[in-house]
Amino acid sequence: MPETEVRLQKVLAQAGIGSRRRCEQLIEQGRVSVNGERVAEQGMRIDPATAVVHVDGQRIPTAPDNVVLVMNKPRGVITTMQDEQGRACVGDLVSDRSERLFHIGRLDADTEGLLLLTNDGELANRVGHPSHGVDKTYLATVSGQVSQTTLRQLKQGVELDDGPMQVDSVRIVQQAQDRCMLELVIHEGRNRIVRRLLDEVGHPVIDLVRTRIGPLHLGNLRPGQVRELTGSDLHALYTAVGL
Repeated sequence: MPETEVRLQKVLAQAGIGSRRRCEQLIEQGRVSVNGERVAEQGMRIDPATAVVHVDGQRIPTAPDNVVLVMNKPRGVITTMQDEQGRACVGDLVSDRSERLFHIGRLDADTEGLLLLTNDGELANRVGHPSHGVDKTYLATVSGQVSQTTLRQLKQGVELDDGPMQVDSVRIVQQAQDRCMLELVIHEGRNRIVRRLLDEVGHPVIDLVRTRIGPLHLGNLRPGQVRELTGSDLHALYTAVGL
């Protein structure tokens, strides 16, 4: 038996599912599957680094060294792990971590909001690639009043220099005499895509915040704060990208 294999209930407990006894009960109830096969009895051993484990249909990240961090990137901070010019960057905010982390996608320096960092390459590929349809939600404060015609145009598609772009959804959150706050949902990650899109329809961005990535919400995380993703939030992210 390979030395890397561990009892399934121990792996589940270490992943935060519950006590070892609680995990044994989940196995007894047929709610756990490994590599697509429902586990019918106790005693199974798996390699946590390679096994694909689900509980009630949700993927349970079991690789012992993988980590996912959620950051509220502040304005003025560039999305890179280090900067040769000495500018403030997201790497500065996680300099106390021992893992070799990288950011998933990026936010431009003037944009605040939700950014994920991880050492899990496959997760990063799936969250970042538009083919997996992971939604990103933004709050954009723009210049001028936005008409219903413009909202329809954003939904139908706008031609940009690097190809057409359309939002999955858009709504007006607040409208004032000289500005408007929009909530937009997209699943693309092209460079400065939200700013370019709104520029093209005549409403330059004044302020931009990314509030959501897939099932994850910015919540009460303040600019510059970082937290490690655990429990149901972590499971929901892996499930959303099909891992």
